[in-house]
Amino acid sequence: MSELSSAVTTMLAVAVILGLTHVPLGEYLARVFTSEHHTRAERWIYRVCGIDPEGEQRWSTYAGAVLAFSVACVLGLWTLLLVQTHLPLSVGRQGQGVDTALNTAVSFVTNTNWQSYGGESGATHLAQMLGLTVQNFVSAAVGLAVAIALVRGIARSGSDRIGNFWVDLVRGTLRVLLPIAFLGALLLLFGGVIQNLAGPTSVTTLAGGTQVIQGGPVASQEAIKLLGTNGGGFFNANSAHPFENPNPVTNVLEILLVLIIPFALPRTYGAMVGDRRQGRAVLGLMATLFLGSWAACLGAESALARTAQGALEGKELRFGIGGSVLFGTATTGTSTGAVDAMHDSFSPLGGGMLMTNMLLGEISPGGVGTGLYSALVVAIITVFIAGLMVGRTPELLGKQIGRAEITSAALFILTMPTLVLAGTAVSIAMPSARAALANSGPHGLTEMMYAYTSASNNNGSAFAGLGADTPWFNLTLAACMWLGRFVPIVLALALAGSLAAQPRRAVTDGTMPTHTPLFTVLLVGVALIVAGLTFFPALALGPIAEATL
Repeated sequence: MSELSSAVTTMLAVAVILGLTHVPLGEYLARVFTSEHHTRAERWIYRVCGIDPEGEQRWSTYAGAVLAFSVACVLGLWTLLLVQTHLPLSVGRQGQGVDTALNTAVSFVTNTNWQSYGGESGATHLAQMLGLTVQNFVSAAVGLAVAIALVRGIARSGSDRIGNFWVDLVRGTLRVLLPIAFLGALLLLFGGVIQNLAGPTSVTTLAGGTQVIQGGPVASQEAIKLLGTNGGGFFNANSAHPFENPNPVTNVLEILLVLIIPFALPRTYGAMVGDRRQGRAVLGLMATLFLGSWAACLGAESALARTAQGALEGKELRFGIGGSVLFGTATTGTSTGAVDAMHDSFSPLGGGMLMTNMLLGEISPGGVGTGLYSALVVAIITVFIAGLMVGRTPELLGKQIGRAEITSAALFILTMPTLVLAGTAVSIAMPSARAALANSGPHGLTEMMYAYTSASNNNGSAFAGLGADTPWFNLTLAACMWLGRFVPIVLALALAGSLAAQPRRAVTDGTMPTHTPLFTVLLVGVALIVAGLTFFPALALGPIAEATL
């Protein structure tokens, strides 16, 4: 079988499995967040933590709970990383520096999982399990909770309440992420991913040399890092390491873990608003962008493979071009920093396409929760623009998109580009920051821009050409991660509160339908135009310029 036909076959297999899980998982998620029943374990947690599960919150209170919980998580994880070498299961590893530990703590709490340290040496087994793995669960649950709160805001009318953050957090963790991650970890174990508490082991190679083999609780970390669209790697080589991703079967399984919840959430949206056609329109947006990106990246890498240079530098032979492209498209189309190939080694247009997936706002299909609420903001922008064009009042499911709503949506859209372009411009202008680049010219600009794109979109993948473990990058990237995560979250929750407070308008002949294929085309067009107008000049100076050299 040729490389191209193998890539297409794998893509079709992934699409079929996602199609089979879309309805049952999406409906299950809707039931989880609309049920009035609390399990025994949940009631125990509420009682211990002093939470009233029946008390719903205004959007401002919900946002305050998100921020307070996240600040507490950063402080706790930062402290753990600073003292980890003095705790059990340190396996001889050292604590992180103050700025590196702060960057790591912010990174994992914001669902970014950017790593300025080597995975094998920078975190002890205890820090991996008690700190990083726990944050992989709860940071994903926070994103899921915010998405559900925005959907409630659209679904409700005449209410100042959008749910209870603590209930949404607990349910998302216990009823959704934990059982699927447990199953995923078992499948990864069967596939050959390691799971132990062993420290470094020195072995003698066939050539007579010595090699250090690392062990650790990898399968449990790997499953949730992918399912929660977190990223990061137990090993420095991330999901290219054979202990994390041994073969093509586990590669496909890891891709499915990344995509399964984000592609199911549009069904959840349709079920919760009482019109499943709305969910299909959002799914159409996500699927169109994902397939277009995959095809463009595969075409660029296949074209490079036909040249004298080939296209396997930086890629694992056991995955090939097809497996690397699909993995890269899945992880950059979501907020997942995992990689099974070095993005720096992709062709200029292939690597540029992976960065463009993030620059679109990661809505193809986006992270757990973040993809859905970002897509819904795009829908709000779209109905506003379309309403002005045809002279109709902008409405989404009977809710008028007025000054307050469009202001929140516009600020949401502008946050990420501001962080990316400002961070890149300041760093590229500093000689000390430029010294961290492995390349100059257009490729060097792409390396720098990719780092701030990854941080500001809470992705966490790296272009592998930037020495980012310096105080400047640790602190500025941490700032981009924090602002890129929580400014949009607060704005999304403000939107939820504003929409929930409105009465629902009756559908008339003048109401613009938001469930048709035409509206999906408008969604795709707006997403591409917004990103194109914002980032095309920077892309022209980076990957596009490099491709023409």
